[in-house]
Amino acid sequence: TEAIHDCTPHGFHCMNTSSLSDAQAAEWADRLNQHPDYRVLRRLPQRDVFTPSETGRALQLGLVLDTETTGLDTRSCKVIELGMLLFEFDPEWGTVHRVVKVFDELEDPGMPIPPETTAVHGITDDMVQGRQIDDSLVESMVSQASVVIAHHASFDRPFVEKRWPVFETKPWACSLKDIDWKAEGFGSAKLEYLLHTQGFFYDAHRAENDCWALLELLNRVLPQSQEPALLRLLTTLNQPQVRLYALGSPYDSKDLLKARGYRWDAEKKAWHCTLTSRKNLPDEMDWLKRRVYGGRAATIEVENMGGTVRHSQRQGETSLMNL
Repeated sequence: TEAIHDCTPHGFHCMNTSSLSDAQAAEWADRLNQHPDYRVLRRLPQRDVFTPSETGRALQLGLVLDTETTGLDTRSCKVIELGMLLFEFDPEWGTVHRVVKVFDELEDPGMPIPPETTAVHGITDDMVQGRQIDDSLVESMVSQASVVIAHHASFDRPFVEKRWPVFETKPWACSLKDIDWKAEGFGSAKLEYLLHTQGFFYDAHRAENDCWALLELLNRVLPQSQEPALLRLLTTLNQPQVRLYALGSPYDSKDLLKARGYRWDAEKKAWHCTLTSRKNLPDEMDWLKRRVYGGRAATIEVENMGGTVRHSQRQGETSLMNL
């Protein structure tokens, strides 16, 4: 017991965590962090200023966004919470400077919220009853932003575009898919996990909380590339995605395609994948011809998706290419 007493500021045997001051709690956390067998998570702070701006730097406004919905299907489900942070950033250095506006509102979907959905985000029918999101405020914030960022943009973007068409006019980036987290040394791309690696925890699965978590993540430097996470996302805006449809692929190739990350499009009746850059298209076409079509002549459909289409469910410009 005395050994424990000697290595702690107040003595473990008399510690009462409820009576610790913030300074004392921070001291305990720092001491534990110095031990190789422990790692302490701190509650994520909601800070308005991240990096002081320098005089003369041309800053832009970005928007981080998160939604909570009644379910996963954009055709039948609706937004019940929208969280947004409008923030200043330096487009050349990729630094986050300050939050200029915070938005979080609930909306009554006009339908019961499924219990399994409430179990995820904790939003109940009583919480949203009679509530409506302020459309004019949403449109004002979106119109000021030069880019919209979400951690799962392919989920959030279709929902908000259906509800507020102004989102269709903006270029989008996805912090989940537009950064190769595995190459940066992370075991998962989930937002909660990524924040844990930075030493933070937060109350996830509520829109505003997830926005603060995402902005904190964007302010961090990626460990392998030593590039600001926000700067990495900004560079992807100039690299339009390409969606490739393997038209008429043999039925017995479905497992091969699925293993490579292709998904089935029931409307086109074809397997498809999304490439992060058009420069990857020649290699993918070569793989398809060799492995899927067995060297035979074949035709694929290529869809080019710029910043205002990528991560949405809207179609970009399409063309047919022969293998």
